Amino acid sequence: MRPDVSSALADAPLHRAFVSVLGQARPVGAGVLITPKLVLTCAHVVNSALGRDRYDPATPPRDQPVPVRLPHVDRERRLDGRVLPHMWRPPRARPESDHPTPPPVGMLPYHGDLAVLELDTEAPPNAEPAPFLPQRDGREVVALWASGHALPTLRAMPRVSAHPWIALDVLGGTVADGFSGGPLWDRDRQAVVGLVVAAHETAPPPVPGPVPPPGDGPRGVPAAMYAIGLPSIEGELPTLPPVAVPAGGLGRQQLLVLLEQLLPSRRAIRECEEQLSARLGRPSAGAATDVERLTGLAMGVRRGVPELLDIVYDHLVEHGPGSVVESADWAALLRVARLVSPGERISPRRRHNLNALLAHCHSSDPATLLREVLPYANDLPRPADLADATDLLEGYDPQPGQPITPLLQGVIRVGVQERAAGGYFADDLDAWVRSAAPRLGVAPAAVDQYRADAATAHAAAHPAGEPTPLLPPRLQVELLPVAPHLFTYQIWVWSGDDRHEVVLTQDTEVPSQQVVEAIRRVLNTEVREHPTTALVEFFVAPAWLHLDVDTWEFTDEADGGGGFYPGITRRVVLRSSERTRESYAGWKRRTTALPTAPRLLLDERCTDPAVTRARLEVTPDAGIVVVCCDPRHQGRVLRQCIQAGVHTVLWHRQDHGGQFTADLLALVEGVDHDHIPETVRMERAKAIADPDCPTHRGRQLSLLHDGPDHRPPPLAPDPWALTQPATSQP
Repeated sequence: MRPDVSSALADAPLHRAFVSVLGQARPVGAGVLITPKLVLTCAHVVNSALGRDRYDPATPPRDQPVPVRLPHVDRERRLDGRVLPHMWRPPRARPESDHPTPPPVGMLPYHGDLAVLELDTEAPPNAEPAPFLPQRDGREVVALWASGHALPTLRAMPRVSAHPWIALDVLGGTVADGFSGGPLWDRDRQAVVGLVVAAHETAPPPVPGPVPPPGDGPRGVPAAMYAIGLPSIEGELPTLPPVAVPAGGLGRQQLLVLLEQLLPSRRAIRECEEQLSARLGRPSAGAATDVERLTGLAMGVRRGVPELLDIVYDHLVEHGPGSVVESADWAALLRVARLVSPGERISPRRRHNLNALLAHCHSSDPATLLREVLPYANDLPRPADLADATDLLEGYDPQPGQPITPLLQGVIRVGVQERAAGGYFADDLDAWVRSAAPRLGVAPAAVDQYRADAATAHAAAHPAGEPTPLLPPRLQVELLPVAPHLFTYQIWVWSGDDRHEVVLTQDTEVPSQQVVEAIRRVLNTEVREHPTTALVEFFVAPAWLHLDVDTWEFTDEADGGGGFYPGITRRVVLRSSERTRESYAGWKRRTTALPTAPRLLLDERCTDPAVTRARLEVTPDAGIVVVCCDPRHQGRVLRQCIQAGVHTVLWHRQDHGGQFTADLLALVEGVDHDHIPETVRMERAKAIADPDCPTHRGRQLSLLHDGPDHRPPPLAPDPWALTQPATSQP
């Protein structure tokens, strides 16, 4: 763990690389130095600096310089930067970059929005390119305002990590224009983890209903900040020179010794250094190079060590006798490389080529792939797609006795499944494996045997002619109430075919009717609902679990069909957007006992919090709870259920006690857990269909449902991030 130091010292590497992008009268945004002459920033910041429309897609001409300054290095010196045309990525509405269409005003998230400026002269002395690392959940980050002054610094915590953006909750500081383009800095890891792209402020919500006791009401909704993570930056800019990484020393001396053994002549070292410098976009030391220079060059940038190993491998194949794969020195070099550069086994070009192939593969589920390759690994994070899954696999070593690395295992399995499904890219994946395997110390015969075994296992599990079961799609609404009847939101889509992404964001307050209208629009344009309609999940903070989202509707007079009422046409459930590590442990325990555990009733006697807590403690296996108590206490009881790890709670927002309690218990008794959302939906529909019975139990019936088919991220950090469903129980 990094020792406690002042923020000024902790941010020194950030300050040496921080760039202010200047407009006509003041800074308009920020950027970060990635080489002595290159600055990474947002395209919309460049447009603002040049006085153009924010989303102008045209590449700025080279004769239009963008003024910048490094305020912490030389505040008085102004530099001019010019946009590199091949690294201009204006904001666009869709992932496809061939024909970029600017996003509509207010649309979040969007794609692209990156630019690289080439300085006319090198950065001033004492400036240094920033070190980069991929973002990790649960780590606080900071962002500087455009001027670089420390006073308006934002502190934030990542909430959701997905493509193309990272969403963060602002913990300290005030959101304002001017943070865009600036580096997102992880003080603990001493690295840039992303680029700020957008932010918005929200007003703290008043407490709906009766005034709660002190400390029992909802907290204000934090301001939100959005950033482009390092993997997304590298995906958008494949020709970007490799970025620097934090300095490390573990294994360095071993690497020096092994390189001296494998490259015994100065000529060999110089040839490898010249190739590595060219690939990394760094100047070569020429005749002055030595093994120290070669090692430092490789260790100083992201994926520099795998790039070096590729070059050394090619040199040994060309000049060395025998098989490189069978060489003891090569095997030792691979082991040391894993110490020096953990989690990195393949070069940037090889990773880029693999990601391009995986983008066309739709027969493999990323989460299932991880569980098949790493059955011994617990609490794996939910991968966003196959590229994310293979990136995780890259960081693991094979089990004893298994010659194939987990990365190669994953790619081989994807190829097998693509070939079985008639995919066009199976042969290309096999070719990629043939090229990468010897560089990873894996013999071709071992690859062929593993592929044959994987094909046999896949054929046995999926007999010819047997249809692949289709999982129903999910529409996930992350709801941020800012008043009793006003909301901001993000809508996510999970479609069962490797897609899990934000498709619509609303940052200004709207009433519930407009939320439902947006849901209908997304269902019509983004979700394929055959043969099963989508499950609609509302993610809310525990203090807002009493919201009557199942009664919301959108009335369209021009439609003539009575409007859209998701509570009776779709399964609508509530989920908590905040969980703790303790609640996750309880959730797992109650999920395991779900088939045999009895239903738990929390009735009017549970108005005392101690009674509720005691009942949840003495029934630690109960995963399904029926709440029948005074509506004034329901919010507190629901929060206690969340804290205890209960994943399904059925309650009525008005009636309780007597026969009504027995009816609710009977409703869930004997019903399979997976069918409870549909059972509740039918009760709501029956209530609407019987207008003469105002006391029908389906009216005001609500369901909290964090089912066992949802796998949260590692250790369930608070807040509990939106996740894809799993195809099997954890």
